[in-house]
Amino acid sequence: MAVFGRGLRSEWLLDPAVTYLNHGTVGAPPRRVLEAQRAIVDEIERQPAKFMLRELADTSGTAGEALPRIRQAAAHVARFVGVHPDDLVFVDNITAGANAVLRSFPLKTGDELLVTNLGYGGVSNTARFAARQAGATCRTIDLPSPGASPEEFVDAVERGLGDHTRLIVIDHITASTALILPLAQIAAACHRRGVLVFADGAHVPGNIPLDISALGVDWYAANLHKWAWAPRSAGILWAAAEHQAGLHPTVISWGLDNGFAAEFDLLGTRDPSAFLASPFAIDLMRGYGIESIHTWNHDLAVWSGAYLADRWGVKFATPAEMLGAMVNVSLPAQLGTTDAEAAALRAALDGDGFEIPIYAERGQLSLRISAQIYNDRADIEALADAVCRRI
Repeated sequence: MAVFGRGLRSEWLLDPAVTYLNHGTVGAPPRRVLEAQRAIVDEIERQPAKFMLRELADTSGTAGEALPRIRQAAAHVARFVGVHPDDLVFVDNITAGANAVLRSFPLKTGDELLVTNLGYGGVSNTARFAARQAGATCRTIDLPSPGASPEEFVDAVERGLGDHTRLIVIDHITASTALILPLAQIAAACHRRGVLVFADGAHVPGNIPLDISALGVDWYAANLHKWAWAPRSAGILWAAAEHQAGLHPTVISWGLDNGFAAEFDLLGTRDPSAFLASPFAIDLMRGYGIESIHTWNHDLAVWSGAYLADRWGVKFATPAEMLGAMVNVSLPAQLGTTDAEAAALRAALDGDGFEIPIYAERGQLSLRISAQIYNDRADIEALADAVCRRI
């Protein structure tokens, strides 16, 4: 059994001079995953036309028992996230998945689409664009601050639903505040009002246990390259069977009208190696022990929130059950409140050898810790010292 912590840094290509506390932003695949991806690329290049045109995907939707390579990889990932393989496709990233769903959805004039103040900016922009194109309205609802209970988040969503709301975009784990939202309860509340749910699970696979089928949402998109150790960029899109017929990728190609998988599996010539390497990445996680990974990262995140708050004299009240492998911690008021001050502090910490995001939100600065198995408490203690030197 591997010993988690700094001793595992050599399993990643990360610069050893940098204390990397930002795994959640764009991920970081282990060396062995990159080697597996390289082997796939080499295999493609030995017979590129055969691999890409005859083995990779079936755009007719009529393939026999022999699964195309992209379907084999999708089946492996589907088991990991708790869905039927036929209902899951690969997309480049969460943004591509959101664009496919929101730009396919039949909004019309007078309809309302909801996003939240904790939503990821790129996805919220997609919702605004889709609403604008359809002559519909996109409205932002405010969710509570960290420290609120799961029930308060459900209540806030329910209060935000309107008579004309057709669809809501809701995070499973929020990007900046790093909160696990009570997605199943939110979805149930929305469905009681006839509102469909698109879930942004960008930070979920590999971060916390995931069973999409149990959540009761209508669509679920996520990244594999953040916490599931896949190469960049590799994402997934799941759609309930009743929502697949009118769902199209933003790039239309040979699979048009031949079924959900046929439309998404081959969008012209592109590098499929990140998708095809994702099963290896998942199996590598299993080799370390997925439950052990979840426990290490969660425990380090929870401890980091309490420890840093104590060192910096700030409040930390986020319930442990709303945290996975990330945690958002307020910074001392002396360090500022503005975007410019956030950027200056991030640059200063970068100069000290720390990679970490800084946010200016709700009139204060905060930072987000991403805990991965190559991190340990010594990394957090060093960060606390670096910030204290600037107070």
